[in-house]
Amino acid sequence: MRAVEIAVPGGPEGLKPTIRPVPELRPGEVLIRVAAAGVNGPDLVQRRGSYPPPPGASDLPGLEVAGTIAAVAGGVTSLKVGDEVCALLTGGGYAEYCATPAGLCLPVPKGLDLVQAASLPETYFTVWSNVMDRGRLAAGETLLVQGGGSGIGVAAIQMAKAFGNRVLVTAGSAEKCAACEKLGADKAINYRNEDFVEAARQFTDNKGVDVILDMVAGDYVARELKLLAPDGRLVIIALLGGAKGTVDFSAVMLKRLTVTGSTLRPRPVEFKAAIAQNLKSKVWPLIEAGKIKPVIHSTFALADAAKAHTLMESGGHIGKVVLIP
Repeated sequence: MRAVEIAVPGGPEGLKPTIRPVPELRPGEVLIRVAAAGVNGPDLVQRRGSYPPPPGASDLPGLEVAGTIAAVAGGVTSLKVGDEVCALLTGGGYAEYCATPAGLCLPVPKGLDLVQAASLPETYFTVWSNVMDRGRLAAGETLLVQGGGSGIGVAAIQMAKAFGNRVLVTAGSAEKCAACEKLGADKAINYRNEDFVEAARQFTDNKGVDVILDMVAGDYVARELKLLAPDGRLVIIALLGGAKGTVDFSAVMLKRLTVTGSTLRPRPVEFKAAIAQNLKSKVWPLIEAGKIKPVIHSTFALADAAKAHTLMESGGHIGKVVLIP
């Protein structure tokens, strides 16, 4: 099969087309003929050499795909050859075929094509796990999303609004702010010329926000703790601003704050399969009803994965970037 591998860790030019054997299935897995594969932030971090795949996972990048079931292993009864699915992977999506546990496959939502479906799994699994489960976002609460124009951001905006929340976002341009508000954000804050803490405080009448989904960390954390309302929750899912920062823990104590975070990729299959069931029952109907829509910024041929990574690193995209074998 054709694939794209990380030939040399570092810049996008280290991504090279290659030929690999079609994956062999383990019990409980399915083989997917890939029609489209989403590009995500963790792919870029892996390419740089800082996010190795978990033991037993493919070394090829790619954490989400959509396509057609080409084969099923023993123990799989929920899927059959020919079914169209989108799926979460631990790696291997940048290829014509990939393998994943059957429990991490979801049906393609009615009304979506395979390119749109490929943009869903990694972002929606991540948002559900961190905003709904770890962040415990309740109806009527206010969510702040750092990086509202990202794939994670556009998913979080729409999911939270569909569940009855107010949503604030930060973004780095007027264009991205406008796009976020068009998707339903109640207020978009341009972090390049506004203090997000002050802007969010004004918007909430100085009450603060209940949950923050943070992809920055670093020195943002101290500012976010000031912004959180009493009993607020800060959920960290990436370290774009660095892994270290100075924190005044008195705010944590006085306001009874929760600071948490997670990475999805190394979690057990059973954990991720439970998220899949929640998405299928609670989010997929909203997508099929048109209340949540995929946002595809651009598509690239699989062999042009380096160009896709260059675009992602430029920050010039709004929504998802997708590869097509």
